[in-house]
Amino acid sequence: MTLQNHNQIERIYLIQALEGLKVLDLTRYAPGPYGTMILGDLGADIIRVEEVGSPAGRRADQMKGMNEVPPPAEFASPDTPYYPLNRNKRSIRLNLKAPAGQQIFYQLAKVSDVVIEGFRPGVTKRLGIDYPTLNKINQKLIYCALTGYGQDGPYRDLPGHDINYIASAGVVSAISLPGNLLVPGNLIGDMAAGGMQAAIGILVALAAREKTGKGQFVDIAMTDGAVSMLCLYLSQYFQNGTIPEPEERVSCGASHHYNHYQTGDGKFITIACSEPWFFANLCRALDCEDFIHHQTDEEKADEIKVFFTKRFLTRTRDEWFDILSRADVPVSKVCTLDELSKDSQLRHRQMILEMDHPGKGKIKQVGISIKLSDTPGRIKNLGSKPGEDTSEILSELGYGNKEIQQLITENIVG
Repeated sequence: MTLQNHNQIERIYLIQALEGLKVLDLTRYAPGPYGTMILGDLGADIIRVEEVGSPAGRRADQMKGMNEVPPPAEFASPDTPYYPLNRNKRSIRLNLKAPAGQQIFYQLAKVSDVVIEGFRPGVTKRLGIDYPTLNKINQKLIYCALTGYGQDGPYRDLPGHDINYIASAGVVSAISLPGNLLVPGNLIGDMAAGGMQAAIGILVALAAREKTGKGQFVDIAMTDGAVSMLCLYLSQYFQNGTIPEPEERVSCGASHHYNHYQTGDGKFITIACSEPWFFANLCRALDCEDFIHHQTDEEKADEIKVFFTKRFLTRTRDEWFDILSRADVPVSKVCTLDELSKDSQLRHRQMILEMDHPGKGKIKQVGISIKLSDTPGRIKNLGSKPGEDTSEILSELGYGNKEIQQLITENIVG
């Protein structure tokens, strides 16, 4: 597979920032895989450790007579090369409930730098792959546990998903209007408060290992991460005990100068003129200079918003963007997903990439957001099918072909 649209890169980089780092990824769904996608993009060797065969144990009992829940329709299927969370990763299918499977995992842990898992607290102890067990095998190992509520506290055993964690954290109430609570996708809890926080925690623990020579346990709770992102919203409450309603917050669209407006073609434009000089530029561009000195005048607020609403309907979104961007106004188009690959800024920043796939032809994926000048990230592969790299990984541990075939026959690996 070859990366396309890299004309700006004038030399080939042979070294990546995290090259040589080995990560065992036991996570599922979005949060953990997104965190390891970030690490893999930057050069880490990510090994997805997946189940052999169908679910077993309590999950199998709970699933009797039921079908597996398919992935959400808005996401690409995990078994296609379009699915980004599998990229730059290898896969081994391993039966962790069998002693022989445990031993293989211990061998992998011995030569790895990081283990990341997303089970409920207590599951890895029952499997015999918890941090105290693995720490005896490899004292340099970083062990990251990514859960909804953390490893302790009254909610530690409570099941949940993104919307539960951001609701508990106060995010839903902070960004929603009364009586119209938002469900903001899985971007805040799963991806930002979960996967990103896990990647940061792992990298910080690796930096600490350079000083101490030892690994450590990294406890990441998505609820904690979401609360952390509310730090500015909480600051006023901590200071004076007041909780401004979302409709009163400038950052939630309460102001005429920080908001979305529909344009003449049915699309939307966004302006963010918090600073008075930017507001003055906006008023000049909209031919309403009389409003320049009334930016924070509450008596004029409704009048200004009505004027802006009508004025933006007189031109298309792209026309307004051209006019306002030339007038030094903080402005942006409200882009739909199908427009992103055409956006000149995103194209320049290589945030929409194309790769050649032997069976699918050109495959588009989101690019790499962390730009490093000397050791940049790259997409080396579009992911493996479950168990596709089992033999290769076992060979690296010293297993011969006959041993591998025997393990496959015994359903220890797959």
